[in-house]
Amino acid sequence: MRVLLIYPEFPDTFWSYKHALRLVHKKALSPPLGLLTVAAMLPTEWEKKLVDINLVPLTDPDLAWADLIFISGMAVQRDSARQIIARCKAAGKTVVAGGPLFTGEYALFQEVDHCVLNEAELTLPPFLADFAKGTAKRVYRTREFADMHTSPVPLWHLADMTKYHSGAIQFSRGCPYDCEFCNVTALFGRRPRTKTGEQITTELQAMRDAGWHGTIFFVDDNLIGHRPSLKNDLLPALNAWQKTRGPTTFNTQASINLADDEKLTKDMVDAGFDAIFVGIESSDASSLEECGKSQNRNRDLIADVKRLQAAGLEVQAGFILGFDHDTPATFQQQVDFIQESGIVTAMVGLLHAPPGTQLANRLRSEGRLIGASSGDNTDGSTNIAPRMGLDTLRNGYRWVLDRIYSPGPYYRRCKTFLKNFGTPACRSPLDWTRVRAFLHSVYQLGVVGPERIEYWSLLGWTLLHRPALLPMAVRLAVCGHHYRKICELHGLCSGTDESTANSPNFSMSLESTSAREAEPV
Repeated sequence: MRVLLIYPEFPDTFWSYKHALRLVHKKALSPPLGLLTVAAMLPTEWEKKLVDINLVPLTDPDLAWADLIFISGMAVQRDSARQIIARCKAAGKTVVAGGPLFTGEYALFQEVDHCVLNEAELTLPPFLADFAKGTAKRVYRTREFADMHTSPVPLWHLADMTKYHSGAIQFSRGCPYDCEFCNVTALFGRRPRTKTGEQITTELQAMRDAGWHGTIFFVDDNLIGHRPSLKNDLLPALNAWQKTRGPTTFNTQASINLADDEKLTKDMVDAGFDAIFVGIESSDASSLEECGKSQNRNRDLIADVKRLQAAGLEVQAGFILGFDHDTPATFQQQVDFIQESGIVTAMVGLLHAPPGTQLANRLRSEGRLIGASSGDNTDGSTNIAPRMGLDTLRNGYRWVLDRIYSPGPYYRRCKTFLKNFGTPACRSPLDWTRVRAFLHSVYQLGVVGPERIEYWSLLGWTLLHRPALLPMAVRLAVCGHHYRKICELHGLCSGTDESTANSPNFSMSLESTSAREAEPV
């Protein structure tokens, strides 16, 4: 049996980093961890081939070679997945689909022959058994959650690791929190399950054997969800790995209450972590209460962020606009918070209600769910009817993006962050890839870019005050280029600086519409 594993195209989004990746000569951010893990669960005698559409096109010879097609993806990859499935069916191939997109929307993909949903450790074995007997069903689902100890080492040798910017690995699934808008607990439950430290170091070695020597992203939705396993197993294993195989830098996602545990923060930095993504969502207490973000309430969030930064963790964060308690004043509050905190990578998006979430269920009962989520909360779309009115929300969203991603405020935020950032314990070595990226940034940003003055000002300031952080300053400048391109692509910012963002006419338009559109929909 010859199996073709296909990963759909990831569109041009905030997290695709396509415009930044071009400057470092990489094709995609990270390899498809889920598909490579599924590949390891298939019979060893089956031939396997990976086609990541983000790297190479799907060819007719690829399809002719395959006996069976496996496809996986997220909601944001929906359009590409549909095109791939249509092409596979036209070629007469049997298609097996799984992953978050199909787990939430399998009923909308009737052309798929077999949907193997939820966690593959549980649903793939019965499918394979039935497939071998010729009695495979269309849908395989489960309400149970897998034992992570049974998850195999992904087949990294199937991927061309030289084309990716970051490696990927998973330690845990599930999150102890249950935010109304988040589908993590619907997919993976509230009781975090973990692998062992030995499993992780085995996977790290497999990645190294496949030729990977760069940064690795722990894809866990909340790495600190099960602190005993993190403290007593994973971090000691990573420290041992660093002594024999390092240096390797890691980044991940965690809840903001990591800032309460000074020792855990230090241990993570010592183990090689230098960046975390946290869900701030809002600085407004009413909005946090509304969405069930209990871990963020009754806190000085800016102090928390700065404490983590000072410890050596770059804090990247998600912010949401469109909660029922948001008002036109929320837009300025978001901008003030982001600028003061020095969160350079601030993903500000409109509220979406993914399938299976409490939010989707509530808004459906209120008649305020207006279609399917695009899976991209930074494209200016939303599938909810907001209390403040859709026009006010979208206009305010554009205003916020102009204020945080135009060159002036963006580069000032970079300096705010670099002033506060502690020295990371583990640094990636300077290599030709980084040197080449710097040279490309000089031309793209420092010569022809609209941010020329800000670019050279940042590099000069960094050389004078924090010379060891110059590579980070260059990386942040390159990322800012991508963020502005994404805003411009979706028509969400003007590409100009603060003078436009502060336009009195725009401020008046917010005030004049807020009273009318704040009425409940």
